[in-house]
Amino acid sequence: MKNIYSVLKRPCLTEKANLQQEVSGKVVFQVHPKANKIEIKKAVETMFNVKVDDVRTAKIHGKKKRVGKVVGFTGDWKKAYVTLSEGKINFTDEL
Repeated sequence: MKNIYSVLKRPCLTEKANLQQEVSGKVVFQVHPKANKIEIKKAVETMFNVKVDDVRTAKIHGKKKRVGKVVGFTGDWKKAYVTLSEGKINFTDEL
């Protein structure tokens, strides 16, 4: 990946992700499927001005969805669990 702004797609704002952020300082992002841990770390540190301690990734397989008689699948995607050592990222603040 050449551009750091194409690595992070969006934050995962689920109840489990919010609980992990409060308890252990982990932030969860949906990332580009071909991004590696080093690129994810650089992107988070650059975009949010925080210090990253650890990055863990997981590939999420698409679910089966049905609309009428047609059966299809949602797309596969990649999730990154980023542990922060310094700083904090808050997505729920209003601008």
